[in-house]
Amino acid sequence: MLTDDAILAEIGKRIARYRIDSQITQADLAKQAGVSKRTVERVEAGATAQFSTIIRILRVLDLMEGLENLVPEPVPRPMELLKQKGKVRQRASTSRHPDKTPKKWSWGDES
Repeated sequence: MLTDDAILAEIGKRIARYRIDSQITQADLAKQAGVSKRTVERVEAGATAQFSTIIRILRVLDLMEGLENLVPEPVPRPMELLKQKGKVRQRASTSRHPDKTPKKWSWGDES
């Protein structure tokens, strides 16, 4: 599994590649996205950024369709639909099982 920093770096590289392939300078991308040139530089370098900034950049690069795959629409399982009788859940429930922490094992406890 990749670290957060590795993922940010890869996203930044891909954004830079799309920008270059589209013949758009960092300054032009920044202007069209409504962010500073330094922000575009930081995103392309893999620094953290607000999600709204990423959305603006992706919109300018015509990459918005990729966001649908980021968090796809949840599809309820058929049995869940039957249980809920057409109602949409509004909140998550807490665990019904008490927290059972396993007993600490030590040598001599084999029995």
